[in-house]
Amino acid sequence: MALQKTVKIKNRKARFEYEILDKFVAGIVLRGTEIKAIREGQASITEAFCEFSNSELFVINMTIQEYSHATHYNHNPKSERKLLLNKRELKKLEKQVKNSGLTIIPLLLFTNEKGLAKLQIALCKGKKLYDKRESLKDRDNKRDLSRIKKDFNK
Repeated sequence: MALQKTVKIKNRKARFEYEILDKFVAGIVLRGTEIKAIREGQASITEAFCEFSNSELFVINMTIQEYSHATHYNHNPKSERKLLLNKRELKKLEKQVKNSGLTIIPLLLFTNEKGLAKLQIALCKGKKLYDKRESLKDRDNKRDLSRIKKDFNK
């Protein structure tokens, strides 16, 4: 698999499972062959979440598959990785997570114009079952409406 110029790996489940309150872009501390595997598109953030440890933010359960051309110095696919934010953002997030019971979920893993891996994270509140049903109903209504508009314009 060839290296891609820009990588955009989305967490499609996040918008359905959670109500997004605030977004941040964070850098990721990567080791060895992890960036090469990300550039090949061999990463997944669907099951990932973020957690504080010693007032540092870590992404947990993010999968970066082992790099295919690496030797025995390959990385661990499920290891926790440190996120890089400034102190003010970290304090704000930590305060809201502890006081309000909110969660931090990764939305998008991408590479910027310099080739560095970045993670768009969001401060989220979990949706209830009826909220999920409401969003499904809204999506179906929008789809039906666009179908009707398309037929009408013909």
